Amino acid sequence: MKQRQRKKLSRHLADAILEADAARVKALLGAGADPGLGDRDGTTPLYLASVQGEAEIARLLTEAGVFPDAESGGVGSEGTPLCAAACWGHTETVRVLLAHGADPNLREDGGTGWAPLDWANHASRPEAAELLIAAGAHPTGTPSGGS
Repeated sequence: MKQRQRKKLSRHLADAILEADAARVKALLGAGADPGLGDRDGTTPLYLASVQGEAEIARLLTEAGVFPDAESGGVGSEGTPLCAAACWGHTETVRVLLAHGADPNLREDGGTGWAPLDWANHASRPEAAELLIAAGAHPTGTPSGGS
């Protein structure tokens, strides 16, 4: 597939995620959209789905082969999908990510930032925190600043 076509499919994929259109995401993945390719800012589709709380779309992306712990690099969208879902209290998305192998103890920023449980606790998301603890998360001692 040509690079131009891949970029076009990636833009359409991001739009479908923002529109919470799981059927369109599935169709785009079937058409060859790269589920791991970030947008021009570096925001990955799985991070976008996670921050939006789109559990079904997160499931489609992980089943398409996206590594659940890949950090997004978009400006204002940095971090791991699990940290994003935990921070916003998107419990169904947290469940999907954990079921597909996301590490409940992985710190953002290359291991120097906050872990999902830090985000859930900081944002007062007790249900997300409970899910993470049940999956083996442990408090890390929140670093200063966060991400």
